[in-house]
Amino acid sequence: MPETPRSRSPLCVALKIDVDTYRGLDEGVPRLLEIFSRAGVRASFFVTMGPDRSGRAITRVFRQKGFLRKMLRSGAIRMYGWRTVLSGTLLPARRIGRGLPHRIREIEAAGHEAGIHGWDHVRWHDRLDRFTPVEVADHLRCAAESFAAATGHAPAATAAPGWHATDESLACQERMGFAYASDTRGRAPFVPCIDGRRSALPQIPTTLPTLDELLGRPDLPAGDPIAAWEEGIRKAEAPVQVLTLHAEVEGMAHAPLFEEALRRIREAAEVRFERLDELARALDRSALPVRPVLRRRIPGRAGYVSCEGAPEVRC
Repeated sequence: MPETPRSRSPLCVALKIDVDTYRGLDEGVPRLLEIFSRAGVRASFFVTMGPDRSGRAITRVFRQKGFLRKMLRSGAIRMYGWRTVLSGTLLPARRIGRGLPHRIREIEAAGHEAGIHGWDHVRWHDRLDRFTPVEVADHLRCAAESFAAATGHAPAATAAPGWHATDESLACQERMGFAYASDTRGRAPFVPCIDGRRSALPQIPTTLPTLDELLGRPDLPAGDPIAAWEEGIRKAEAPVQVLTLHAEVEGMAHAPLFEEALRRIREAAEVRFERLDELARALDRSALPVRPVLRRRIPGRAGYVSCEGAPEVRC
């Protein structure tokens, strides 16, 4: 039976929003804030703070099996727009959180949580395995310092770009004193085993598939991604489910679809929405299982992601 933070009724769904690009923060986030205001929902936003080098991700076509197919299936160019697709290559890389600090303040002023989603999203995603410990620390430090300059306080939480984590990145986050991290995919909150020891920093993993992983999949019921979310929530064993959104997807091209999803999820099950920091405060950390963080491939996503491993380990 998966470990859970506490007994909850009704089912709790936490919405985690990753903000990967300049346009996502400038256009997608305000749209999501409007949707959440109408729905009476609070969420957790994680903002990339440094340069938007999204155009450099095109090299994954040659390195990651399935990347081009995913881009075509999900309509990535329509979602992101040409300015983002060329950012950091033919067009200059704009600073995201550092360049739009007022958007982060707007997130918090609206009653939502804000944290960091790394400094250079594409570089972390593509090169983390080759980072030295100094590079890992520099990326996290630059992101945290820029966040503090924008908001007047240090970030309490972090979420790794692309769900890419290593023992070094997990240990560095722990040393920086975050309250929790959301770097992984999994079933329920846990603490990682890092180099043979129990981490002090809990992970709250994403438990449900993302919209870009579902779009255009022929195996979905009637090709309906909302139905996949409804089924995942209905069949969930753990009473807390985490759904990761992207400001560039649910906040822009697919905003109407996401607003419809909120309505249908509420109608299909008794659900309440919470912020991730609220879940983190309720955790009994001493009772959380200790699990390895492993690399796996998941349906609808190119490349690997860092996942909650099983079974529980002694650490």
